[in-house]
Amino acid sequence: MPYAPHQYLLGSSTMNRITVYERANFEGLSREFTCDVPDLHELDFGNCIASLKVEGQPWIAYTDPKYEGEPYAFEEGEYPSVDQPNSFSALRLVHHELGDPQITLYEHPNFKGACKVVTEETNLAYGYFNDRVASHVVQRGVWLLYQNPGRGGWHCLAWPGEHLADYKLELNFQSRRERTLSWRGQGTTHDPGEPGTPRRAGSA
Repeated sequence: MPYAPHQYLLGSSTMNRITVYERANFEGLSREFTCDVPDLHELDFGNCIASLKVEGQPWIAYTDPKYEGEPYAFEEGEYPSVDQPNSFSALRLVHHELGDPQITLYEHPNFKGACKVVTEETNLAYGYFNDRVASHVVQRGVWLLYQNPGRGGWHCLAWPGEHLADYKLELNFQSRRERTLSWRGQGTTHDPGEPGTPRRAGSA
């Protein structure tokens, strides 16, 4: 995804923005961003975010610069505290349309075996596809996939057009046990909802 380094800071006319604070409950120093920030350390705000506010499209916060490390998704809303305070090194705005999401899950690597098409937040633990996902193709939207209900365990982001052929090889995921939790952008809040459901989130 392209980004323009000279446009990190507030441009002010856009509706998509994230405001980050160095302390919980929106206190202390703050910064406001409207586009991707590959390295917060370059702006003297690395590893110090303890609370934040999101307007418009969702944002992904990464624990390492250049969008590496663990990703954490934040939809529109206010977060007086975050699960991993003082650990974010990069921010990425979700630019994709999320209104009509779709991901196809396969029970075997290389998109083989039985498949399941998911278009909304779904808890695979409640159906026949529980513990059977080994590869996927994302047709539309951005999906957040979790290993366990309650949004716990291993997780990853899946972007539009992504073809992930083997969870074990490509993600170093040792057991094929995933309950997909998806999100599809607009107008949702950060409420975590029910455990382990592919969940449609605002605009990723």
